[in-house]
Amino acid sequence: MGRASGAVRDPVAGAVARLLSAGAIASVVLVALGVALMLAAGLRPTSDSGPDPDPASILADAVALRPAGLLWAGLLLTVALPTARVALALAGFLRLGDRRASAVAAGVLGVLALAFAVARATS
Repeated sequence: MGRASGAVRDPVAGAVARLLSAGAIASVVLVALGVALMLAAGLRPTSDSGPDPDPASILADAVALRPAGLLWAGLLLTVALPTARVALALAGFLRLGDRRASAVAAGVLGVLALAFAVARATS
C-alpha cells in the first residue's frame, strides 16, 4: 500500500535506511565472496585460521580479490555501519535544525569515540 495522502517523508530516516540497506548488502557480498574464494583455494573457513587484519592492506587485498581482504573488509563494514548511521543521522538533524536529536547523536558519537580511545590505549 502507498503512503497516506499528505504524509511527510522524513529525509533523515530515508537516508539512514538507504545507508543501512546498501551497507548490509555490501557486507554480505564481501564476506560471501571471501568465503567462496577461500573454498576455491581449498581452505575451510570454519577451521583454517586466516591472517590477522592489517589495516594498511585490507583495501588493497579486497581490491585484489584476496579472500582475507574481502572477509576483513566485510567484517569492518558490518562493525562500522552503526557508527556511520549515527553520523549520518547527526548530519541530517543538524541540517533540519533539530537541536535535541543532534545533541543525542553527538553524545552517542562521543561515547563511541571514547570507547575506541580507551580500547586503543589499553590494548
